[in-house]
Amino acid sequence: MTETPLSRRRCKDLPKGTPALADAAARALLAELHPDWRIDGAVLTRRFALKGFAPAVMLANAAAFLAERENHHPDIGFGWGWCAVSFTTHSVGGLSENDFICAAKLDELVAGGGAGQ
Repeated sequence: MTETPLSRRRCKDLPKGTPALADAAARALLAELHPDWRIDGAVLTRRFALKGFAPAVMLANAAAFLAERENHHPDIGFGWGWCAVSFTTHSVGGLSENDFICAAKLDELVAGGGAGQ
C-alpha cells in the first residue's frame, strides 16, 4: 500500500503540547519536496526567483490562499523578482507534518504554472 503524497493530505489541528517532528522525520519529509526548500532550525523556507514584481505578488497571494484553505499560515515576504514562504507550527514549537503538507501543495501549484511563475 502506497502512502498518500503530501500534496493530497490535509492539515490537522495540533494542540499545544503536541510534539514537533524529530529531526530525522523532518528530513525524510523534506526529501519529498522541491530541492529549494530548506530547514533552518524550526522553520521550513523556500525562496522563489520570479520575473518581476507582479509574479511575486501573485505567488504571495496564492500561498496565502492555500494557507487559508488549510488553516495553516506561513510567513510570506516578497519584492521585485522574489517571494519567500516560511512554515513553522507554533503550537508544537517546531516543525510538523502540516508544514510539509502546505509546502508540497505550494510546490504543486507552482509546478503547474500557476501563481506567477
